[in-house]
Amino acid sequence: MSIEEQYVQRPRSEERNVYSKNKSLQSKAPAGRHVYSIGTENELSSELGHNPAYEVQAGDFSREFVEHISKTQDEPRWMRDRRLAAYDIYDRLPIPRTPNEDTWKRTTDMHVQDYWRRTDLRPFKLDRYHPISLSPSESAESAPLSSTLTDLLALFNGEPMPGQIVQQDGVVRNFALSDELERKDVYFADMNTALKERPELVESYFMTKAVTVDWNKFDALHGAFWQGGYLLHVPKDVVLEIPLRVFVALSETGRADLSHTLIIADPGSQVTILEEQLSTDADTPGLHCGAVEIFVADNAHVNYVGVQRWNLRVWNFSTQRALIGRDAQVRWVSSALGSRVSKLNQLSVLEEPGSHAEMLGLTFTHARQHLDIHTYQDHQAPNTTSDLLYRTVLKDRSRSVWAGMIHVHPGGQHTDAYQKNDNLMLSDHARADPLPGLEILASEGIRCTHGATAGPIDKDQIFYLMSRGLSYDTAERLIVDGFFEPVMQRISLESVRTQLLHSIDRKLAM
Repeated sequence: MSIEEQYVQRPRSEERNVYSKNKSLQSKAPAGRHVYSIGTENELSSELGHNPAYEVQAGDFSREFVEHISKTQDEPRWMRDRRLAAYDIYDRLPIPRTPNEDTWKRTTDMHVQDYWRRTDLRPFKLDRYHPISLSPSESAESAPLSSTLTDLLALFNGEPMPGQIVQQDGVVRNFALSDELERKDVYFADMNTALKERPELVESYFMTKAVTVDWNKFDALHGAFWQGGYLLHVPKDVVLEIPLRVFVALSETGRADLSHTLIIADPGSQVTILEEQLSTDADTPGLHCGAVEIFVADNAHVNYVGVQRWNLRVWNFSTQRALIGRDAQVRWVSSALGSRVSKLNQLSVLEEPGSHAEMLGLTFTHARQHLDIHTYQDHQAPNTTSDLLYRTVLKDRSRSVWAGMIHVHPGGQHTDAYQKNDNLMLSDHARADPLPGLEILASEGIRCTHGATAGPIDKDQIFYLMSRGLSYDTAERLIVDGFFEPVMQRISLESVRTQLLHSIDRKLAM
């Protein structure tokens, strides 16, 4: 068995002894980690009492399959009930449609009226994709890590790695957690394992306070059919200096990824986590319908870096929420480089005095990519601050939409909020729609400003650089690097900055 087929796992209790210790690999494990191999299909079936494999068909987003997921994974009754309640909403709601002008003008809810106006989903066909079935026939041994993932993991070989999860097509292929983090009682595990080992945390936080299933059909779809993802819980006053990493990959044709991210930082804790989404090749169609929930308790600090590199045949839908407590801070970095169509709804809720949110975005589109991002800075308490900076470069016939809202509630006195979106177009056929917004319901000590720009590359800058002996392509690359620099310099992880620069170079060469 190759090392790519191993499952690096913390020791489990006897009732979860489906993992058999592989002593021949123990010497290959980094210090402080335990290496286990996945059991065979028969072992898994016997241990978990599986019924014969459910035959999943493309487009099988049915109530029967919801029941199958819950039964196969031996989920508690409350999770089954939540899935079925989400399915009822999913079954009732239509696929969102772009409203006509008259309908849009009659809509009075400023929070949602613009939400689907600029994204046309008519080409999207849900029945072309199949959900994940964690049946015995889909054990980790049946599909080793792709070469794309192994090459990516090799880039981090020389760096400290306290915790890592690698997921491919909804199944965890690789897991690691250092002994030091275990001693600090940090909990880091895939979501299906967390549901068994930390049910009280999942029941309390999972799609109850941040992301809910009733926003649109895709959130309900996620709530009913979610598979994969992870739970990270950092206890009170625990400070993690080195980032944890998560890699989520799609490799199978027509696969639907419904991963869920749940991060809980207790009072006084600090953590940085890097989550990267990618396709293992350029031609495999897929669907991602995900959710991110971040809970930042009083005086806690969370740095969350999300890098999206799906190929141009993946539809990407994601709803993301951060709830921020008293004197707590979130630095949220989002990089969107891939997908055919992306619809991202990102919200920071500043619930208590002294809370702060920093939302940074770096996006680059080409070909006919369509990227639609809605951000929301929700100031509910007094003396809160937020700062948003999104920068986008567009090539070819691609299109970007950014709609940002700063909402100050009546109780949000002495709010200081800023948002800025800049767009650099490298083609006359590209289009950018920046839409900043303010909704201020408080009156005392408010300082809220916003701005947006969109325009072509400066020909004078190109001329100046070429007059110094540079080629057009090199001059363009330098200008693009400089355009992204205000975002890059706020990313503390050197490996992430390097990786993003390489991705930008690849985009420019396309």
